[in-house]
Amino acid sequence: MSTAERQRSAQELIRPQLPAELTNRGKCPFDPATGLTELSEQGRIHRIEHNGDTVWLVTGHDEARAVLAAPQMSSDRINSPRARALISPELHAELFPPERRAGSFIFMDAPDHTRYRRLLTGQFTVRRMRDLTPRVHEIVTAQLDAMIEKGPPADLVHDFALPVPSLVICELLGVDYGDRDEFQRRTSKLLSLNTTVDEQIKNTTELRKFMHVLVRAKRQNPGDDLLSGLVRDTDLDDNELTGIANLLLIAGHETTANMLALGTFALLEHPDQFARLRDDPELVENAVEELLRYLSIISSGVSRHAKEDVVIGGATIRAGETVVVSVPAVNRDDRQYEDPHALLVDRPRGHHVAFGHGIHQCLGQQLARVEMAVGFAELLRRLPTLKLAVPAGEVPLRTDMSIYGVHRLPVTW
Repeated sequence: MSTAERQRSAQELIRPQLPAELTNRGKCPFDPATGLTELSEQGRIHRIEHNGDTVWLVTGHDEARAVLAAPQMSSDRINSPRARALISPELHAELFPPERRAGSFIFMDAPDHTRYRRLLTGQFTVRRMRDLTPRVHEIVTAQLDAMIEKGPPADLVHDFALPVPSLVICELLGVDYGDRDEFQRRTSKLLSLNTTVDEQIKNTTELRKFMHVLVRAKRQNPGDDLLSGLVRDTDLDDNELTGIANLLLIAGHETTANMLALGTFALLEHPDQFARLRDDPELVENAVEELLRYLSIISSGVSRHAKEDVVIGGATIRAGETVVVSVPAVNRDDRQYEDPHALLVDRPRGHHVAFGHGIHQCLGQQLARVEMAVGFAELLRRLPTLKLAVPAGEVPLRTDMSIYGVHRLPVTW
C-alpha cells in the first residue's frame, strides 16, 4: 500500500468523507454548510455516493435519535466491515493493537461498552457534577482575574476558554496541570484533519505513555481523584485505565473549550442575545442548551454501521452499511425547532443531539453544562462591554479540525 493509499484509507475509516458542499461551513461561521441545509429540506435520510464510496447521511432529528438508539447499529468502527474493506490486515494491526483499543469504550458495543460505562456512570452523576460548581466557579474567577489584570486585548481561547475545562478535568482525574502543554499539543494534533497516519500513531503512543506513567503512580500512591478511585475500586488493568483516562482527558477539555470560545463569538455576533443574557443571567442554562444546539461543534458527524438490516425513516439500511448522523443538520431540523437558524438564548430547552443519544450519550455532559453555565455567566457579568478586537472575518476558524470552533478569539473590553 502506498503512503497516499495508507493515508486515505485510515482517514476514511476515522471519518467517512462527504462532498465538500455538505461539510464546508457557509458564509456564516455558525451555520451548517449551505448544501447540507438544502439537502435537509429535501428529506431526512439520504444515500450519498462520493469518491466511489456510499454512506447514509441522516439530517432529521427523529431519524438521528432512532439511529443512535437502535441496537442494530454498531459503534465499533474499528472492526466494522468498512474498516476491513478499507485497510489491510497489516495496517489494521498497526493502527489498532489490543493495548491501544483497551478502555476506548466509545468505539465499543455491549457487553464491553456496558462494563466500562457502568464503572464510570457513578462518577458523573448530575448531583456530583453540581457539587463541583463552587470549584468550577473558583477556577473561572481566577482565569478572569488574570485576564482582566493583564488587560485587553486578550485571546479568549488561550486566556479563558481552554484553561477552564483543562483545569477542571485535570483536578477531576488527578493529572498535574503543569503537564497541560504536552497533552493539549498532542490532542490538537490528534484532532487535526491534516495529521498523517504516522503522526496519529506517534501522538497516540506518546499520550498513552504519558497516562501510563500516571496510572502506575496512582497504583502506588492513590489520592481522592477519579483515576485513583478506578485504580482502587475496579479490576481494570493498566492498559484499560490508560485508555479510559486518555479518553476522558481529551473529551473533557477539547469540547467544552471550543463551546466556550465559539459560543462567546456567536453571542458577540448577536448583540441582542448577548445583551439579553447579560441582563438576565437566570437565562444561562437555557442559553447553554441553545448554544449547544445552534453551534453543533461535532460537525464531522457521528458514525455507525448496521450489524443487520434495519429500517430508519422509511429507508432500509443493509447490514454492513455506514450511517453518518449530521449533528449540525439534525440540530437545525425545522420539524423539531421553530425558526431553527436563529440563536435565541431564551428558547425553551429542546432535545438536541449535541451530546449524542442512546447508550453512547456523552458521559461528561453534566460537567460540561456546569462549566459552560458558570463560564458564560461570569464572563458576561465581569466583562459586560466585551467585544471583538478584530473584524469577525479575521477570527481563525477550526475548519481543519474534527471538533469545530475557533483557534483564537481576540477580544477587548
